[in-house]
Amino acid sequence: MTTSSQTRLLALLGVELPIIQAPMAGSSTPEMAIAVSEAGGLGSLPSAQYDETGLRAALDRVRAGTRRPINLNFFSHSNPANDPGRQAAWLKRLAGYYGEAGLDPDMPKPATGRNPFDAVAAGVVEDYRPEVVSFHFGLPPADLLARVKRTGAKILSSATTVAEARWLAERGVDAIIAMGAEAGGHRGSFLTDEMSEQIGTFALVPQVVDAVSVPVIAAGGISDRRGVIAAFALGAAAVQVGTAYLFTPEAKISPVYRKALGMGERPTALTNLFTGRPARGIVNRAMAELGPLSDLAPPFPTAGTMLGPLRSAAETAGRDDFSPLWAGQSFPLARPMPAAALTRMLAGVEV
Repeated sequence: MTTSSQTRLLALLGVELPIIQAPMAGSSTPEMAIAVSEAGGLGSLPSAQYDETGLRAALDRVRAGTRRPINLNFFSHSNPANDPGRQAAWLKRLAGYYGEAGLDPDMPKPATGRNPFDAVAAGVVEDYRPEVVSFHFGLPPADLLARVKRTGAKILSSATTVAEARWLAERGVDAIIAMGAEAGGHRGSFLTDEMSEQIGTFALVPQVVDAVSVPVIAAGGISDRRGVIAAFALGAAAVQVGTAYLFTPEAKISPVYRKALGMGERPTALTNLFTGRPARGIVNRAMAELGPLSDLAPPFPTAGTMLGPLRSAAETAGRDDFSPLWAGQSFPLARPMPAAALTRMLAGVEV
């Protein structure tokens, strides 16, 4: 049964099914977004993973594959100032692993990072005019947000607390993604850094529903139809699902990542080791021995630079010791299937 809040959100987003594919940087692809949108859900493109040229190319591929609504997702962080001392301390902590792998700790290391939403990204939005634009880590500066709104795009953003949800509602977002602690990948937190106080999806969703007047989208711990039904029962107008889409052929993930997802007995934990911000992933050697949360890890998005050579060496040997294996707590419930079929299954449509 479709509720009034679902009807409202479906009309707002211009989609047929109350299913949003989470934008997973490094794993989502234009092909995934196309498949989900063509199936009636809202496909998402994780735009922070691209430079301007790459983003325009990806959008050209998406628009060639579907004219249905799509979501462009951006990060709203600020890049940290260069801190050679902290980077050196992090490298010193990792030096033993470099020695074990036969690597020189002083070897050149390609910088890692994600681009925050800026004037260049706003220009891309103005040129392509996606139906939906979503943000992680709050919202961009008011002048940039105003440029997005003038394109007619509907604005979504993630909240991990009721306070964050109210903050977003006060700033005019069209819908709020209530992101519970079960969710895989980066926490969307922006008003708090205290991870011990993060609450689960099925406690967060009804509190956010009661606190704001805009539609609420549930995210975290939803990998099958049962989770969708539970989220709707608590007042969610739609669900955003990420980890389950990693099991689709449209996902772009490494062999060691795919293997880890198939080992349902492995636990997940929040870690800042791989990027500098808390994110939920499958526990591996680095998380077990270094953290999973470490005060030594440099700030987002720079922590992964020093881990890069170790990750490459381990993955070449078929190990996931230093790989970010983002996954939500419900990943053992997910099953391999095409992205379109998953979208329809989650929505309760016959496949």
